[in-house]
Amino acid sequence: MPKNILNRAYSRALTKQHKIAVAGVAALGTAALALSAAPSSAETVTTGAPATTAQVATGTVLQNVKGTVTDQLAADNLKLDAFAAQKKAADAAAAKKVAAAKALEAAAKKAAAEAAAKKAAQVRAAKAAATRSVERPQMQPVAAKTYANNLDGWIRQALDIMKAKGIPGSYNGLHKNIMRESSGNPNAINNWDINAINGIPSKGLLQVIPPTFQAYHVAGTSWNIYDPVANITAAANYAAHRYGSIDNVNSAY
Repeated sequence: MPKNILNRAYSRALTKQHKIAVAGVAALGTAALALSAAPSSAETVTTGAPATTAQVATGTVLQNVKGTVTDQLAADNLKLDAFAAQKKAADAAAAKKVAAAKALEAAAKKAAAEAAAKKAAQVRAAKAAATRSVERPQMQPVAAKTYANNLDGWIRQALDIMKAKGIPGSYNGLHKNIMRESSGNPNAINNWDINAINGIPSKGLLQVIPPTFQAYHVAGTSWNIYDPVANITAAANYAAHRYGSIDNVNSAY
């Protein structure tokens, strides 16, 4: 029951109680007046004489009126107590409802603040990532270097490998020795010198014997002695160990 309705009911109950109390007091007053209006002479009761029928009836009526008023007051008091209990319960329920509403409102505000903070953090992180992406130089993919399948391409590829491995030598140093040894033929083989007589003929662009090729083979290149790049790098590696560089070789080595 709403709080204002209970207040009005409580007020009406109090008003009714006051009216009942006043009526009871008036009845008692009337009875008292009736008793105080004693007879003048003939109706005077002699002390010790038996009470007349009229006197007994008057006392009974007064007692009945008093009992009725007392019972009515007790009943009204019970009703007032009930109204007071209902009002107290309604007030407690209303206070509890208000407290629950405030708690829900506080929880909603807290959730909204946390969501806003999370979103702001995400926006900051996105901006920071975008800034780093702009500041970071874009790395272009390095295309694999290609070489021509001829003497020039073989020498250039061999020089790149030699540079990565720390093997000294120049384009001119390789080219002059290749032209003297094989005239640029990667399949050249010497079948008449002392190495051939010993069963280990010189082979390839720089005429390397098999034991030397295997001993000075450069990792990452082919194990085929006739492979142009593998032959050049192995010969240059051998020359670097024996002569300091292939550039220092000007005759058979």
